Amino acid sequence: MKRMLSGIKPTGQLTLGNYIGALRNFVNYQDDYEMIVFIANLHCITEYQDPEDLRKNLTDAVALYLACGLDPNKATIFLQTDVHSHAELGYIMACNTYLGELNRMTQFKDKSQKGEKNMTAGLYTYPCLMAADILLYDANYVPVGEDQKQHVELTRDIAQRFNNKYGETFVIPEPLIAKVGARIMSLSDPSKKMSKSDETNKGCIYLLDDPKVARKKIMSAVTDSIGIIQLDKENQPGLYNLIEIASALSNRTMDDIVEQFKGEGYGKLKGYVADVVCEELEKIQSRYNEIMASHQIEEILLDGAKKASAIADKTLDEVKRKIGLEIKY
Repeated sequence: MKRMLSGIKPTGQLTLGNYIGALRNFVNYQDDYEMIVFIANLHCITEYQDPEDLRKNLTDAVALYLACGLDPNKATIFLQTDVHSHAELGYIMACNTYLGELNRMTQFKDKSQKGEKNMTAGLYTYPCLMAADILLYDANYVPVGEDQKQHVELTRDIAQRFNNKYGETFVIPEPLIAKVGARIMSLSDPSKKMSKSDETNKGCIYLLDDPKVARKKIMSAVTDSIGIIQLDKENQPGLYNLIEIASALSNRTMDDIVEQFKGEGYGKLKGYVADVVCEELEKIQSRYNEIMASHQIEEILLDGAKKASAIADKTLDEVKRKIGLEIKY
């Protein structure tokens, strides 16, 4: 069985975009692949996080993984810091990555161009750690949003470089991008990705939002003045985004939804999108509350870390042996 790996960086509460672009796909994949899913808590601290907020976000992320349908009997679920090989291989990968490659990474480049100050070295080098996250497990596939594809491509370059230097060691991973919902956009500014860091809080729907709040955000979503329900991503990005959300959650095609609301006003379409979203949120939140009350998270994480470490430690030992870090006594 092919192996698939992914992780989510919960620097804030998980969003509808995280669910459509990642979590929901994990659930669909877990019957067909050996799934390894981790909470990328080391990646969270490239920028300051309030410790109490971070702890809550990490706990909620695990609970929401499970609430969305991930089965710990099918998928290996763990905290990144519970498997120490991630950090050690991350440093080794940094020693096999060129400065020019890191300079081209979108997040660092964008922040630099905006003149942001006090950026950390961790923000600069985290793609090396991300490469380690993937390569430790011989992952064949990595489901990512379009904005993260660049990091998987860097991982492939690093892996091939290492294999050429030291002999075949790493499996070269392939990025897997969903056809629908790969990048859900902000409801208030459809030129931007739906983000946990949304300052207005109007463009982002959180999985733990009260459904009434989520409905209000959808009904207030930015559209356009064209007034025609059609698929025109360039000229009607807000409308396209709403249709894409509804399509992803209802398992209907975008064309089918357009056909249903052809000739109708935007308000009626928004009402349908709100119904679909709120129904999904209610199901997730009900299951989330059950999980939080059951106190099963710690046991699942400990078991997941044990399974993950058995794979990761073996890979790290091979890497250290090949590059000459080990001394035989």
